[in-house]
This record gives sequence, structure tokens and C-alpha cells, in this order.
Amino acid sequence: MAHQNQWDDTREALLDAEHTMSRKVKGAWDGFTDFALRDSVLEVAVGLIIAAAFTRVVNSLVSDILLPPISLLPFMSRNLEEKFWVLKRGPHYTRPQGYNTRQQAAEDGAVTLTYGAFLDQLVNFIGLGLALYTIANIYGYFSHDSIIKHTVKCKYCRKEISQKVCLWSLAKRCPLCTSWLDGREDRETSALAA
Repeated sequence: MAHQNQWDDTREALLDAEHTMSRKVKGAWDGFTDFALRDSVLEVAVGLIIAAAFTRVVNSLVSDILLPPISLLPFMSRNLEEKFWVLKRGPHYTRPQGYNTRQQAAEDGAVTLTYGAFLDQLVNFIGLGLALYTIANIYGYFSHDSIIKHTVKCKYCRKEISQKVCLWSLAKRCPLCTSWLDGREDRETSALAA
């Protein structure tokens, strides 16, 4: 009989532990799905995927279309990305020829300053920035709601505030320091002023 009671107690404890664990796992799963499937998280995920694809397109535009004509300039003897200066020669450096590629210099143990790769990345960055700026302006033109937020500096607290606050706000007050932006602060309003 005592053996049967002990078996029933163990069985009941195991069933209770199973229900508790099931409830915790279900709660954790519900919390995860509430977080992961919210609109804002999905929008960010889609935005990141589109941004990665857009970055590849702009990099291809710069590397494959814009930079090859630049490399045809008289002072550019090879692709811009392959331009480098040898700071310290390797043991197999030959005087008139030098190294033809960065890889050849690296394999020889030379120390190089690869300014071409930096310029390539700089042109990619500028190209991506101009493309995004153009897209933001086109979006603002068609939607009448600009992504680009223009700001002005409050002359009292020196913080950047939205230009919309200054132009269209009825109160004409800085939202940060609450100073009047229409010039009231400049006028004498004190009873002690003579």
C-alpha cells in the first residue's frame, strides 16, 4: 500500500511538472510570436532585406559602370581599386617593374598603402548616399510628406528643432526650452524694465 501511495505521489508530481513546463513553454512561445510578428518588426526585416539588395545594386553601379571610365584617365593605369603605393618593398621586388597587383605585393611581404580601395569605397558611399537622397526626394514629392527632416536651431537653447514647429505651429514655442520663437522673448516684458 505504501508503495502504491509513493507511486501515485510521484506520478502526480510528474504530471504537475509537465503542466507547469507546458504552460511556461507556451507562454514563452506566445511572447516570442507577439514580438517577432508585430508589424514594426516585420517592417524592419523587410526594410533590411530591401536595403541589402539596394546596396548591392548601387555597389554594382559604381564598380561596374562608374569606375571603369575613371580608370581610363591618363594617370590611371589600372582599375581604381588596384591602385596602391609600396611603402616597404618585399624581398623579390624588381626595380623597373615593381608589383602589378596588391595581391602580388602582399604575397611578397611588401607593406602597401592601398588608396585605390579606399577611393573605391568612398565613391560607393557617395553613390549610395546620392541614390538614397534621390529616392527620399521622389518619395517626398509624390507623398507630400518628406522623409528628410529639416531643422533649425533655437536661438535660446541652441538645440536643433523641426522646421515644421517654427513654420506651422500655432504656439510658436520651442518644444525643448519653451521659449517663444516669434520674438516675444526679445521684447521687454518685465514690470521692472524702465
